[in-house]
Amino acid sequence: QVQLVESGGGLVQAGGSLRLSCAASGRSFSSYAMGWFRQAPGKEREFVCAISRSGGITYCTDSVKGRFTISRDNAKNTVYLQMNSLKPEDTAVYYCAAALLIYSDYYVIQSEQYDYWGQGTQVTVSS
Repeated sequence: QVQLVESGGGLVQAGGSLRLSCAASGRSFSSYAMGWFRQAPGKEREFVCAISRSGGITYCTDSVKGRFTISRDNAKNTVYLQMNSLKPEDTAVYYCAAALLIYSDYYVIQSEQYDYWGQGTQVTVSS
């Protein structure tokens, strides 16, 4: 199992950038596909970006493509979400999640497939 702790959230003006980090405990970090989700007040939790175990395959939802980049450093047990050109509609609590994948090196986009979740970090984008 792993424990996940997000950091890097804060208040930023529209058009600005933030980099979120998710630090994972344990020695099996490379066995987990990782993802970022977000939830705004009054809205359902939505998928943002995901990355395969090796970091070789990534995928992001259409609303953030070209602006957000997910990456990971397995040697540091850390996954990142680089957010550029932020918009007010990006305001949400951002969560990282880990999905154990033993036999495949691919990404996961379904929240039900994730085994572990962080507690979230707030991102607020002002207009």
